Amino acid sequence: MIIEVIGGADEVPEVRVADVDDLTRLHLAVGAVTDEEADAALRTAGMGRLTDGDTGVVSVAALRAAAEPQATAADWGDRFDAMVIFAADKGWTADDGAGLQVHIEPAASA
Repeated sequence: MIIEVIGGADEVPEVRVADVDDLTRLHLAVGAVTDEEADAALRTAGMGRLTDGDTGVVSVAALRAAAEPQATAADWGDRFDAMVIFAADKGWTADDGAGLQVHIEPAASA
């Protein structure tokens, strides 16, 4: 799954989720926006925040709420829960487990 932060209408960055059925990976894809703009967009969307130029924290609840309506797999909810448990087992959580640590990659459109 990918959380994208890209330039939106009137060049205001927008946050969206893509590849929601692929629960074997999770990262932030940041387009041609500054770190400050990406952080503000994530916070405004209630999706999370940047911690530095390489990593961010994504809200588990917000991610599920944004991705689940787009999911096509019948077992998506169980697979999402397994992804969160896997991340917790690896120590990739934040905010007392309410957030997942994710790395940042350039968006394909950047």
